[in-house]
Amino acid sequence: MTRLRGGTVGVRFTILYAVVFLLSGVGLLGLTFLLSGVGVSRSVPAGNPPAEGGLAGAQQRIRELEDQLGAVHAQQSRQLLVGSLMALIVMAVAALLLGRLLARRVLRPLRLITSATRRISADSLDRRLGATGPADEVKELADTIDELLGRLEASFTAQRRFVANSSHELRTPLATMRASLDVAVAKPDPPAATVALADRLRTQLDRVDHLLDGFLVLARSQHGPPPDATAVDLGGLVDGSLRERAADAQAKGLRVTVDVRPGTAIQGSPALLARLVGNVVDNAVTHNEDGGWIAITGSAREQETVLVVETGGRVLDQREVDRLAQPFERLGGERTGSSGLGLSIVAAVAAAHGGRLALLARPEGGLRVSVTLPARPADHSPMPPAIVAGVPAA
Repeated sequence: MTRLRGGTVGVRFTILYAVVFLLSGVGLLGLTFLLSGVGVSRSVPAGNPPAEGGLAGAQQRIRELEDQLGAVHAQQSRQLLVGSLMALIVMAVAALLLGRLLARRVLRPLRLITSATRRISADSLDRRLGATGPADEVKELADTIDELLGRLEASFTAQRRFVANSSHELRTPLATMRASLDVAVAKPDPPAATVALADRLRTQLDRVDHLLDGFLVLARSQHGPPPDATAVDLGGLVDGSLRERAADAQAKGLRVTVDVRPGTAIQGSPALLARLVGNVVDNAVTHNEDGGWIAITGSAREQETVLVVETGGRVLDQREVDRLAQPFERLGGERTGSSGLGLSIVAAVAAAHGGRLALLARPEGGLRVSVTLPARPADHSPMPPAIVAGVPAA
């Protein structure tokens, strides 16, 4: 598919206008020179020839007059040529400037449509271009984009509602199965096979419950900016996550270093941000090698706050690492036991707060997870009035 880069169509229109103008000028010049050579008299006015010299003298006089007329005509033609070329050069520059102005005028509605469309994301599909003006090709394009946005909004809403409702509905049978296992084990002298089976089923139920919880968080984070945004201490979130995974980190003999300046805060939903930090720390602990290390740093800049979690390990393929932000993507066999939703939830929560997730395979081995969040809540202000009111006609 051909991709038009910025300004390409405008340059093409400008060149087209200039070329058409110049061709018209060249044609007009050619016609002028053609007509200037017509009707040039090569005879003297009628009258009595001079008596002196007889017929030979008259002929000589006629040739002299013709030479003089030819010289005057040649000089006028040269002057006309020079003047026409200078005028053509000046008009060529004027044609380029005029073509540029006309191209910008013609493409202005398309630029407005492009700018408005770029501001529309998966979290703001309720916005519309609302183009006004005559029913031309530009308005038809804008209306087509609005119809596409409507279909996308309905599809995204149905998908998120389905995920949330399914996750809620599945919790009831899971609770029933868990209660049945507890009743079976609570009987006097339960068989050893029953106890072993109950333990295995509880492990699987816990995994399914964790998966459903991830679905709920993922669906919630994709519903747009959180309504309960407030300032959250980043250091407190990191400390809380590390305490929850302290036993697993000690069992693996991991060396953990934390460098988060006191008072480093991020804006957003406390529950979603806690899940974001918890998933990053859980990913670093779970998928680390025995005796490995974890380095956690947090820094606040003027307009954004950055959380970086690095781990050691084997050298990873960057192409495989790039897929980890997608649901159910794992790296190799060691990630088979995970749900595959951890980093995808991190990416969704970061996007809901106007931030981003970056994954980098360290050249020395291991993974670098970087989460960048804005210092202020994400700007989801409406589009400018000129866009909301409609795209002006060309």
